[in-house]
Amino acid sequence: MSWRQRYAHWHHPRQAGDVLLALPLSLIVAIVLADVLTPSHHLPTGPSLLIVAPALAASFASTFVTGAIAAVAVVGMLIIGLENHMLGTMDFESQIIALVMVSVLVTVFRFLRERHARELAAVRTVSEATQRVVLRPLPRRFGPLRVASMYLAAQAQSLIGGDLYAAIRTPTGTRLIIGDVMGKGLTAIGDAALLLGAFREAAHRQAGLPELAAYLDHSVCWHLAEPTEADTAGECFITAAVLDIPDEHPMVQMVTCGHPPPLLLRDWQAITLRATHPAPPLGLGELARPDYRVDTFALEPGDLLLLHTDGVLEARNARGAFYPLAERAASWAHHRPSALLRHLRADLLAHVGGHLTDDAAVVAVQRTLQPAPTAVAPAHDSAGRPSPRPASHG
Repeated sequence: MSWRQRYAHWHHPRQAGDVLLALPLSLIVAIVLADVLTPSHHLPTGPSLLIVAPALAASFASTFVTGAIAAVAVVGMLIIGLENHMLGTMDFESQIIALVMVSVLVTVFRFLRERHARELAAVRTVSEATQRVVLRPLPRRFGPLRVASMYLAAQAQSLIGGDLYAAIRTPTGTRLIIGDVMGKGLTAIGDAALLLGAFREAAHRQAGLPELAAYLDHSVCWHLAEPTEADTAGECFITAAVLDIPDEHPMVQMVTCGHPPPLLLRDWQAITLRATHPAPPLGLGELARPDYRVDTFALEPGDLLLLHTDGVLEARNARGAFYPLAERAASWAHHRPSALLRHLRADLLAHVGGHLTDDAAVVAVQRTLQPAPTAVAPAHDSAGRPSPRPASHG
């Protein structure tokens, strides 16, 4: 770290804190001097103003500093009473009692506020750990693919919700899943963890996408049919899209289970890859008896595939207008995946005024010209360049 960085890191925060701390202290000194230097036969008005000092300190200082400022204010009030010969009067005693009571209250409130802040920090730490376990960071590269991901949770102080994504390397390519659990809260997180675990366990098998989708549906149905979940059986489900991207062939194969179709970006265009044989959401297989079929699309070098959940499409602004994902994504089609998601995140939050009503997840995948080594360090973002064009359906 350079000396300028050290100076910025240590000096400026301390300097700002010293300036703020000088405000209540200066107020106490000014009030005391004003009453001492201008003696009056009437009760001084300064003591009543001293209450402002601890209240002001509580807005920015720690509990200890707030208590210290309150003690200084009480000492200042005693000095005023001593200089004006008011120590034994009933009015002065009532004022000093009021100052002590207010000082104690603001110090206690400051302590409670600090404890609440520590609890929120602990909750955030647990949330971050949960996110790392459930939604493992996607590597920057998967063979010939460059990858970037984004997750925005709707609930305050949460980093994860019911949306999910994962990617697994196979001997012939890369398998991905993106999904959205019905509902919110801890139940949705548990269902997302279940599906991700089933996908990671089964994606390595040499089974095709229809068999993989059927296995995932069976896992979700079995989980929802457990005795503890009997009341919700048949009522909960997970929309999902499972994809295969071979290393040697410029295409992507997809099985869609009630999930919004992805976008393919190329030449400043965004093309929606709609499934010709969509299946019902996972968890409804025992009711609908789905026939899982594969849709195939072209994914050539330079193409960028944008997978997303409905939290992005259904995000509304103050006027009730939905977020125009295809239009905005097409305008950033020349960006690399990581840069595209940075633009998308900022624009989406600006569209909704900074707060989403539903979780939103996006994964950007781009095929490169040359295959890359599969052993890479995990990361959230990636690099790449986009474009879209659908191929044959099958």
